[in-house]
Amino acid sequence: MQRVRVGLTGLACVFLLVMLATAFLGGNRDQSPSDVSNSANTNVEAPSEPLAELGVAPGNTPPAATAVPAKPAHR
Repeated sequence: MQRVRVGLTGLACVFLLVMLATAFLGGNRDQSPSDVSNSANTNVEAPSEPLAELGVAPGNTPPAATAVPAKPAHR
């Protein structure tokens, strides 16, 4: 029972520390999320296909790889 009490007390202390840090370091609480996004660089558009730009989208093979004919099987 002692371990449970110590563990819950430690968890409560960490929770209080996080809440206090959020209260003191909260910064931009008066701005709405749209204000924060408008303050960023608005000339940069979000990618419509971020996985395709990275080249990791499924089925996104280069055209040269699909143009190679398969070798016929010898019997």
